Amino acid sequence: MKRANQSDASVLVVIAKRLVLSTFFALALSCTDDTQQVVTMGTLVMQDEFDTPGAPDPTIWNYDIGTGQNGWGNNELQYYTDRPKNVTVQNGYLIITADKESYNGSSYTSARLLTKGKFAQTYGRFEARMRLPWGQGLWPAFWMLGADIDSVTWPNCGEIDIMEYRGQDPTILVGSVHGPGYSGGNAISKSYELKNDRFDTGFHVFGIEWGPSYINYYVDDVLYNQITPADVPGTWVFNKPFFILINVAVGGNFVGAPTSETVFPQTMLIDYVRVYK
Repeated sequence: MKRANQSDASVLVVIAKRLVLSTFFALALSCTDDTQQVVTMGTLVMQDEFDTPGAPDPTIWNYDIGTGQNGWGNNELQYYTDRPKNVTVQNGYLIITADKESYNGSSYTSARLLTKGKFAQTYGRFEARMRLPWGQGLWPAFWMLGADIDSVTWPNCGEIDIMEYRGQDPTILVGSVHGPGYSGGNAISKSYELKNDRFDTGFHVFGIEWGPSYINYYVDDVLYNQITPADVPGTWVFNKPFFILINVAVGGNFVGAPTSETVFPQTMLIDYVRVYK
């Protein structure tokens, strides 16, 4: 339950999130079948519960602004901003809004947040609880890049896509890694499909557990993929600090352009981001 009124809001949100975390620990201890794996939590080292209204916490998050080179390298159509219209914290959620509007030469706006220069970590569990948007041409993502990207460039820095999603396929997401020799259309990927549900109608937890020789991919604590050095045709570059990104792109190579059927504005709600060592 989210805020009923300002005075009770913080209490309700804290209670709800404590219950979620308690349930998570209970499930982690009880999963024993072949379709789930015991989740090793460790120490919570970074978290944003998005309980303070306004701009996202500046001690954690930066913004990418503009269109990047070649639509951020993917022929994307949006202009990323830091305006409250596109990114704000309200009612216990980080809200990223993609909208159709003329802005600085682009026909769409949205937002992309990143922890570059403020938080990066090697190994651990990285997770976020989100409700995704929907519609042709929408491309939300929760992902990571090697913190050395400015010196070694992409894809040599490595990329871990914890969650990518085509808005036109609201029951399917993709988890991937990119690196030297296996980037772009040659990324090492696997999809996960919800049964009798959609990612735009409720919240789901997307996460990875990352160690020296594996990256495990989870949706709602269900392990659906493991990638190891043996799975990549090039160098395994996932042995150094990575920072976090969260964004909603519009258009691009992965999803194609919106159509007249795509409804705007569209929002992605993020309940929390947590990182464990």
